[in-house]
Amino acid sequence: MKIESENIHRIFSALDQQILIMGGAPISLVVCGGTALAALGLITRTTKDVDVLAGIEKTDSGLNILPMDKFPSWLSAAAQVVARDFTLPTDWLNLGPAPQVKSGLPEGLAERLVGKSFGNFLTIYFISKRDQIFFKLYAAVDRDDYHLQDLKALNPSNEEIEASARWVLTQDVSEEFRMMLKDFLIRNGYENIAPGI
Repeated sequence: MKIESENIHRIFSALDQQILIMGGAPISLVVCGGTALAALGLITRTTKDVDVLAGIEKTDSGLNILPMDKFPSWLSAAAQVVARDFTLPTDWLNLGPAPQVKSGLPEGLAERLVGKSFGNFLTIYFISKRDQIFFKLYAAVDRDDYHLQDLKALNPSNEEIEASARWVLTQDVSEEFRMMLKDFLIRNGYENIAPGI
């Protein structure tokens, strides 16, 4: 089964139930990528997995991003049952983008998160359209694939592209990457932004 807007709630609700069965605890996860795009109705497309960026906790001063190196064992066990029940890949719930937390996140990302509860145990915080644009630009610079298609489908404003480009340069400070980024902007209709990057 593919993950898409029509079944995201079913899949996450099933995961919530399995967390209970596995003796787990309430957990909040930050999700980016295709699942977040579909869940927020930003782009209608399917994906095969759920990209978890981090954990998160609520504090008196707001939301606090928690870096994650691995899932709790009960969450991994719960995810395996859901994979079986929905014929999803064994790694459908993964921490692929988690290293990004240590590399640096766009300023204000936590304040822009959109939280949704899927039961008594599982809350998912989806990253916003603005932050999707940041991540998609970074991923698309040297690849002509679905990341570029997603970026175009998000229809970013010039301001969003310029802000994204400036953030992307904090992730790779090499001159070679700067030139690749400039070339990407020129090729994709943002030639007015390229000279200032």
